[in-house]
Amino acid sequence: MSKKSPAKKAPSRKSSVVRLAIIGTGGMANSHARRFAAIRGCRVVAAVDVDRERAEKFAAEHKIPAAFTTVAEALAGAEFDAVSIVTPDAFHATLSILCLKAGKHVLCEKPLALNHADAKRMVAAAKKAGVINMVNLSYRDWPCIQAVETLVRRGALGEIRHVEASYLQAWLASKVWGDWRTTPAWLWRLSSKHGSKGVLGDVGVHIVDFATFPAGPIRNVYCRLKAFDKAPGNRIGDYELDANDSAVMTVEFANGALGTIHTTRWCGGHSNRLFLKIAGTKGTIEIDSEKTTAGYRICTGDDLDKSAWREVEVKPTPNNYERFIKAIRTGVQDQPDFARGAEVQKVLDACFASDEAGAPVKV
Repeated sequence: MSKKSPAKKAPSRKSSVVRLAIIGTGGMANSHARRFAAIRGCRVVAAVDVDRERAEKFAAEHKIPAAFTTVAEALAGAEFDAVSIVTPDAFHATLSILCLKAGKHVLCEKPLALNHADAKRMVAAAKKAGVINMVNLSYRDWPCIQAVETLVRRGALGEIRHVEASYLQAWLASKVWGDWRTTPAWLWRLSSKHGSKGVLGDVGVHIVDFATFPAGPIRNVYCRLKAFDKAPGNRIGDYELDANDSAVMTVEFANGALGTIHTTRWCGGHSNRLFLKIAGTKGTIEIDSEKTTAGYRICTGDDLDKSAWREVEVKPTPNNYERFIKAIRTGVQDQPDFARGAEVQKVLDACFASDEAGAPVKV
């Protein structure tokens, strides 16, 4: 589990405005720009995208003073303290390391890298730079998961015995998010040649983090991946639809608990549902995002013998953007850091290896 720890060196601009550059100006970047704009004492001063027209349009929309087409150009032409990397996954490692070498604090979108080897290089570069580094595992923003992690860590459930986790989406089974057959923004996620690691790489990263943040690391995994037929010849235009769209894994945790973790894009009726149940010797706790993300339900103590559940609401917690800026100001590393991103990536790598081997794989 990620713990707060001092960065190697404190930032030099604690009392002044934290200036950021957003690298990659696609759809998700708009959320980054809005979130950072809402933080007092934080200012986005540069936008970077290989498409100059898109970078300039993004900059104008969000009132960002400068736009560039390369990171090198931005480093030479603008003054900023930190970067938020929102590029396609394949560029996360290269751009993060470039910015870390320039002494910039880095928030990188998930997954941290395409594989564990690249993720380890990013961790090493961040450690050498001594700056704040975080991966945007966005469901850490939910107060429910922060509260559950704290309870489990403090032993409220006793020894963990069983974990059930799932991330269900419906956009292949329905048009709840639009018609994926006609939208490149969705089609690329189904094509390995367009850089997709399938549902496992796209949202599996989230549910693995969501489960293991409170339950602890995974020791071994047995994973099955499948890409179902979706079009004649499994091709639409330039997109070969070969990336996995369902993933099921059975896992053993380092603490001895067993569990199942699965995700799919074929679950009609669930637009975007995360579910987690952790059972221990002293009780069970559950999160269901379709019911609430501001709390959980728990069966423990006197309720355990009656199988009675109690609903618990928790206080709001800072989001990743707020934690990132606070960490820069204080010099204290916060969660989830690059090391955590690499830990999750190691599990994903093991899932791909397990599916190929048709056997369990040690993580």
